[in-house]
Amino acid sequence: MTIKSILFFSLVILLVSCKENTESKMAYIAKLELKKHEEHPGKKLMETHCYVCHNPSDSHEKRLAPPMIAIKKHYIDKETTKEAFTKAVLTWIENPNIEDAKMYGAVRRFGVMPKQSFLEEDIKQIADYLYDNEIDQPAWFNEHFNEMKSPRQK
Repeated sequence: MTIKSILFFSLVILLVSCKENTESKMAYIAKLELKKHEEHPGKKLMETHCYVCHNPSDSHEKRLAPPMIAIKKHYIDKETTKEAFTKAVLTWIENPNIEDAKMYGAVRRFGVMPKQSFLEEDIKQIADYLYDNEIDQPAWFNEHFNEMKSPRQK
């Protein structure tokens, strides 16, 4: 074998091993992100506390309250920071009232959410999870949300 052949094969082996290593690193990172999403304490708290009334599995007709995705979409827009979202959620949970409502259709249909007693840290964890993650939504939600948007939201 010539020196050029040896260098060529060495380069090929190096490139192949780097590609496999990069792919395995990417797969590992994806698994870590999925695990982080699944283990986020806010997810479990939301499922335990919020899904009692805001469950994405409930039918549109038998709902007790809007699904959590509706809350996320009404409270977060392109300019909403995580801090502002968290503060808005905390403010609402501390004192739900018709004057501060952002979801007028939900208030008309379900009334104002009853005052709940939750730990502030739990609400912050739920808000953190809601802000950063995709959450479950009912099959009917997108069509309903687009129909119900106010002209300024469209």
